[in-house]
Amino acid sequence: MRAWVLYHSLPKDSTPDKEKMWEGALRWEEVPLPALQASHVRVRVKAAALNRRDLWIALGLYPAIQYPAILGSDGCGEVVEVGSPTLSHLKGKRIIINPALDWGASEKAQQDSFHILGMPTHGTLAEFVDVPAENIHAAPEFLSDEEAAAIPLAGLTAYRALFVQGELQPGMRVLITGIGGGVAIWALQLAVAAEAEVWVTSSSPEKIEKAQKLGAKDGVIYAQEGWSKLLSQQAGTFDLIVDGTGGEFFSEYISLVSPGGKIVVYGATRGNPSKIDLRRLFWRQICIVGSTMGSPQNFASLLEFIKQKQIRPFLEHVMPINALPDALTRLWKGEQIGKIVLYQNSL
Repeated sequence: MRAWVLYHSLPKDSTPDKEKMWEGALRWEEVPLPALQASHVRVRVKAAALNRRDLWIALGLYPAIQYPAILGSDGCGEVVEVGSPTLSHLKGKRIIINPALDWGASEKAQQDSFHILGMPTHGTLAEFVDVPAENIHAAPEFLSDEEAAAIPLAGLTAYRALFVQGELQPGMRVLITGIGGGVAIWALQLAVAAEAEVWVTSSSPEKIEKAQKLGAKDGVIYAQEGWSKLLSQQAGTFDLIVDGTGGEFFSEYISLVSPGGKIVVYGATRGNPSKIDLRRLFWRQICIVGSTMGSPQNFASLLEFIKQKQIRPFLEHVMPINALPDALTRLWKGEQIGKIVLYQNSL
């Protein structure tokens, strides 16, 4: 089969506008198909979506990277081969992939062997991908291949952060930080569908405008001085804050969350906070909760919710798979809002 193979990370002095920076590091080439395990199915990938995880790996900023790697956690496709006769009923099915592999038996947290499709396990930026049969689900019929491919990693992360760790209920006031990324946009769409009042922070007014079109009430620019006071004046406090950025802004969330409210953290793209006001935290009885991906039950519940509410993912760019280097660069620049999806074409 053909696949995009990442052989090494980019040099540390690389910038998103540097020409030909992906040459040598990332190559579309023939790779041998592995022997299909008895518990697995082989999927012909029709569309694959990018996540910031793919970029972090390409930049060498992800833990325990193993090269060479075939990236890609999200995919929609057709089952073309099965590992055992007991799985024959799956052949020919149009499916999407749950990329959370080996979660474990507990709904509270993943087990130590948990990992994500797309490194070290070869991922979806290829013609074919092998996955455990238990990790495939029927693709929602009302979605295109490209739309369905945009669900898995970001949708699952957002669903667990909102509904499981955040215990979201209709009518709650929710703040979603860093709107623009795939998880944040999914959190917005899911929370709006759940009849929450959603506010956002972002780096640009254009992203806030797009968020409003997707159902957000309003938002503020986090680079603006005094942004948290402005947001408090406009919206009051929040029952739930869903954050994937961390960094220097995290201390502001302690003031923005309502007494007894929750801050759910699913990422830290801006690093660790320099300080947290513990006195305000305990006095206002605020709960800070971590959230990572989600369980198989969470994934099934996510799909059911999407079908029930007829939610269509917001796709910023749909590109042919040969445009992967350009797609990664777009993701690096951070100018997009929503998902970047690649479809299979002839190279």
